[in-house]
Amino acid sequence: PGHDDVGRESNSTPVGISRGKVTTLREIQLRDAKASLSAIVEAATRGEAAVITRHGKPTAVLMDYREWQRLSRVPSFARLLTSAPLEAGYLPERDETPLRDFPV
Repeated sequence: PGHDDVGRESNSTPVGISRGKVTTLREIQLRDAKASLSAIVEAATRGEAAVITRHGKPTAVLMDYREWQRLSRVPSFARLLTSAPLEAGYLPERDETPLRDFPV
């Protein structure tokens, strides 16, 4: 088989939009990935990432190393919030007025 038909793909998983095009990950069973690893790695270097499945469940992702580096440098939203250079006076005082009256 050629590099375009590596393994028996169970399906493709849409994962988002990258550089203006919809990105999908081919799902390849582990046993097929073992037999065609060189071709799968070659496809990954061309930007064709693959999900390796074991017993039908996603187990690993094989992707281009440069793309992995780019994605791993994207900070999480929580990291952005905790690293914000906030000082006293940056945020307004909290309004302690109750939103509604209710019996206690």
